[in-house]
Amino acid sequence: MSGGRNTTTLWRPTGPVELDLLRELDWRAWPPRLPEQPIFYPVLNEQYAVMIARDWNVKHDGAGFVTRFEVDTEFLERYPVRQAGGRTILELWVPAEELDEFNAHIVGPIELVHEFH
Repeated sequence: MSGGRNTTTLWRPTGPVELDLLRELDWRAWPPRLPEQPIFYPVLNEQYAVMIARDWNVKHDGAGFVTRFEVDTEFLERYPVRQAGGRTILELWVPAEELDEFNAHIVGPIELVHEFH
């Protein structure tokens, strides 16, 4: 909870290119999706984010990172939780065209919490 508002903690596994774009946005917003990325996928638990960053991003991008951020809980209710595998493999699917609105509901800065090489 931040600033008196109810927030939900989300995590995002990311590669070096997206991390550089996040830095350019002063750790306050996610960059627009590329045409081949119609959905933004934040995840609901740290372990799942670590698994993706360590096992996928490192293999494909040479490095993987995990970020943590807070989003207004009431706003997130529009996105059903998706189970993408086992019971702890949970994520939200935010359509690319809604990313600006999603970014407007981030509370506080996005934090870098893990780095893998």
